Formats: sequence, C-alpha cells, structure tokens
Amino acid sequence: MDWLVTAAGAAVVALALRDIFHTLWRPTGRGDLSRRVMSAVWRAGRSGRRRDSGGGGVLSGPLGMVLVVLTWAILVVIGGALVHWPHLDDGFSLGSGLDPDRRGGFLDAVYVSLVTTATLGFGDIVPTAAWLRVVLPIQAFIGFALLTAAVTWVLQLYPALIRRRTLAVRLATLREVDTAAMLTSPDGTLAVQVLAGLADSFAQARVDVTQYAETYYFREYSADAALAAMVTVAADLADAASRAPSVDVRLAGDLVAHAVDDYLAVLGQQFLGVDGDAADRMRAYAADHGFGEGKRLGG
Repeated sequence: MDWLVTAAGAAVVALALRDIFHTLWRPTGRGDLSRRVMSAVWRAGRSGRRRDSGGGGVLSGPLGMVLVVLTWAILVVIGGALVHWPHLDDGFSLGSGLDPDRRGGFLDAVYVSLVTTATLGFGDIVPTAAWLRVVLPIQAFIGFALLTAAVTWVLQLYPALIRRRTLAVRLATLREVDTAAMLTSPDGTLAVQVLAGLADSFAQARVDVTQYAETYYFREYSADAALAAMVTVAADLADAASRAPSVDVRLAGDLVAHAVDDYLAVLGQQFLGVDGDAADRMRAYAADHGFGEGKRLGG
C-alpha cells in the first residue's frame, strides 16, 4: 500500500511536468490543465463583463497565468508529499529539536515536499534512505525548473501580445485615414506595401495564437488596441482592395483576405466553436472579447 501511494505521488508530479511541457514547448502550446484553468478564468471574467457593461475581464489573462503556475506548484508539492509520506518513519531523520512521536503525518510530508520544491533546505528533516537521497534533489531540480518555466512562459507570451496589439493599432490608424484614395491610386505602391504588411502581421498572429494559445485570453480594455475589435477593418480593407484598378493591389488584398480567414479559422476551431463563415467568426470573436460586432472601416 505504501508504494501505491508513492506511485500515485509520482504520477501527480508527472502530470504537472507533462502540462508544463505541452504548454511551453509543444508546437501547439496547449497543455490540458493550463487550458482548462485559463478558460475557466476567462469565462468568469466574461460573466463579470456582462454585469458591468464590458469593463471587466481585462485581468483574466494575467490572473489565469498566475493560477496556472500556482496549479503546477501545488501538483508538484502534493505529488512529492505523497511520495514521501509513507516513508517518513523509516526513510527520514528528524533534527534534535523535533519530537519523533509527533511527526510522520501528511502535513509533515507536505512540509518536506514544499521545502524541497522551494530549494530552501532547512535541514530539520533529512532523508536517510538511499533512494530518497536521490529523489529529493530531483524534486529540488523540478522546483527550480518550475520557476524557470514560469519566467519563460511570461517572456514567450508578452512579445506575442505586443505584436497583436501593434497590429490592432495599425488597423485603428488605417480606419481613420482615407484608404479609398490609397487603394484607387494609379501607382498603388503604397497600398501594396500596406496590404502586404497586414498579411504578414496576420500570418504572425496566427502562428502566435497557435503556439501560445493562452494569449487569446488576454483582453484589451481599449478597442483601438484589440484585434478582436479591429479585425473587421482588415476584412473591409481587403474587400475594398478587391475592387481596386491595380492588379497588384487586388492581389495584395487577396493576401490579406486569406490571412484574415486563416487567423479566424484557428480562433473558430480552438476557442469560439463557430463553424460559419469569416463574418460569423469575426462577430463571435468581437463579442467574446466584449466589443460587440467590431469596428468597421471608415465607421
């Protein structure tokens, strides 16, 4: 029975490590636990937005990340405690200030696991069994790796968020200028450059939301910085470009249209559950982030 508890603890630690690996380093970037935690926080924030007319939920992304890292840490600590618990009496030595008759419970196992994971090493309860003298340093290494993983996750996600916000601001700027004159210009060079840049940015946004799925759950307070609100501007721009006199502009517009469609298809499949056309996905995307039906070109 003791070894069954130890095996169960090892399985819990393995579950946490698997989720960390899938979240940070797998190409799809979707760990089961992290996705469920982030999605639950997002749904709670979305309910808050309905109550306060759209102002809530801005902290859903950061709060979700904190809760995911906390979940990982709890799994490692509890899993380690289950590994140590059955062996506290015969596998560990207590310091002189501790009463052996009052030690050996599950809380002591949690204490040993927590101190080891945090790499504090107080030395009041130390392993004496040979295999435990190997297991505890491994757990300490896992604790250090957990801290490194949390920092790595932040460093991975925020550049992707900055790229998404930059794209939204570019679209907000285009919404305020006379794009019709740019698209109908006989030269068309500027229009081609702008449209090609937008197509590249949407391709990058598609890669980012695939690799770092958690970025979807970061909501912007300002519509001008929210791609959920501004993606309709790109669609309108691509539609207007399709009627431009220049062949190059029409081709560049097609690139934008396909890039936007690909981006929305990923969102529809992974987050929105919408099987309709691009217009349906745009409306669902904007509504999910609290921006109604999004902004229109020239609107």
